[in-house]
Amino acid sequence: MPHSPAAWWRTASIYQIYVRSFADGNGDGIGDVAGIRERLPYLRDLGVDALWLTPWYVSPMADAGYDVADYRDIDPIFGTLAEAEALIGEAHENGLRLIVDLVPNHCSDRHPWFQEALAAGPGSAARERFWFLPGRGEHGELPPNDWRSYFGGPAWTRVTETDGSPGPWYLHMFAPQQPDLNWEHPQVRAEFEDILRFWLDRGVDGFRIDVAHGLTKKPGLPDVGPDPDPTDLPYQDTDGVHDIYRSWRAVIDAYGGERVFVGEVWLPTPDQFVRYLRPDELHSAFNFEFLCCAWEVGPVREVIEQTLAAHALVGAPPTWVLSNHDTIRHVTRYGRQETGFDMGDKRHGAPTDLDLGLRRARAAALLTLALPGGVYVYQGDELGLAEVEDIPDDLLQDPTWERSGHTDRGRDGCRVPLPWSGDHPPFGFSPPDAPAEPWLPQPLVWKDATAEAQSGEPGSMLSLYRTALTLRRTDLTRLPETVSWLGTGPETVAFTRGDDFACVVNFSEAPVELPAHHGVLLASGPVTGGLLPSDTCAWLRLAPGAASDTNAL
Repeated sequence: MPHSPAAWWRTASIYQIYVRSFADGNGDGIGDVAGIRERLPYLRDLGVDALWLTPWYVSPMADAGYDVADYRDIDPIFGTLAEAEALIGEAHENGLRLIVDLVPNHCSDRHPWFQEALAAGPGSAARERFWFLPGRGEHGELPPNDWRSYFGGPAWTRVTETDGSPGPWYLHMFAPQQPDLNWEHPQVRAEFEDILRFWLDRGVDGFRIDVAHGLTKKPGLPDVGPDPDPTDLPYQDTDGVHDIYRSWRAVIDAYGGERVFVGEVWLPTPDQFVRYLRPDELHSAFNFEFLCCAWEVGPVREVIEQTLAAHALVGAPPTWVLSNHDTIRHVTRYGRQETGFDMGDKRHGAPTDLDLGLRRARAAALLTLALPGGVYVYQGDELGLAEVEDIPDDLLQDPTWERSGHTDRGRDGCRVPLPWSGDHPPFGFSPPDAPAEPWLPQPLVWKDATAEAQSGEPGSMLSLYRTALTLRRTDLTRLPETVSWLGTGPETVAFTRGDDFACVVNFSEAPVELPAHHGVLLASGPVTGGLLPSDTCAWLRLAPGAASDTNAL
């Protein structure tokens, strides 16, 4: 099916809600559906078009809900299925679409299928839904291959049979509590198509697909070897995955309302990435190259050019994202000497200039919102929150902490519950009559960063986001989906979209002269005398007769 230029998802601003850390409605210190429902007016007024919710399904929470035991129900810590259905309807009433997370690569070891497989024993049909294989070595004491878990350690765990004897090994590319499903099995494919219909029937507007590139594996599950080719790994991006998404696209296209798929696709080359965005597969995918990019003029311009060129090949809109629940918050990253990011980042606690990081984060926000395509805002980005790096060791919950032998502190620092109001924790995260201790501790310095504290401040990060998101919806989404570069100097990224709009970012350490313009529509910092300060972004009106007042927040 050809992409529609007018489709909402081509230009959408989507707000990511990490459910357990957004808002606590029942006073137990954990975010929930009730909390989201109470904060819908805040999200509506922020100016976003849609919400993406991380997994809310029944789960033992070995990996914060990405280990799903029941895909058709809500975990009690988050609420009930009836509350979820009410949220979908109330979001729509507030003009917000709702996208839910789907985790198809693996399930929980508490899922009925896996429990059935363990009980059924070797060679059973129930085990064929997973990857159970005999071990290597004289007595099967070695894993079937050399694959390593993304969370550290081997990607295989050996089972003990009901009679106490050692059995085969099962594959888990993440934690041992997350067995990989065998997507060669027809029951797995049929099950997930039914899960899609279950939630589409309840009105969700789409799905964010976890580990979208990893579902199928190379036949025979061969070793990676000592010097693997990152473009040809046996556990990701195999050809069979595209057949799955073609069948899913047929399912979702049967529903009205322009429902969408968003893929979490971490791959090393643009050619691999855009295959997932062909017109009969996924609608869009996260732009991790941009997220990981250093705050430097050359890399930023290069990744923008490559992103636009790659997406143009398949007619898909690019996406732009600065942070998410798996990555260090960019306010902190931008305040360091090394501003890039990779999943093996070991720079925890590195010297950080948070004032510099915040200034750059303001500029980056306007840059992303000015580019054609869709944009994602991770909860707390709009408040300018920094990474929390002083969580006590005994409170860390990310499985990466244990799996790495306490060498990688994991992702908890970007998952700390949001500060809404007040001068001390829990900062309005829980109901005022039940101020429970949040599931992760909030830093005291957040009293100046709460949504309440920033709402009345014209120069706050929250005010910048509200203004920018509103202008993006009213003005920028109507602009051409192409950019034309401006020659404004080697230390700037500057482009136009159409005849009346330009975006300029100054990456140098000194002010630079803005190109000829007829007004500053919005700026991330003060603009005086036609000079753009260091680490600042400005949106310019180019046509005569445009508004000439400066909105420098």
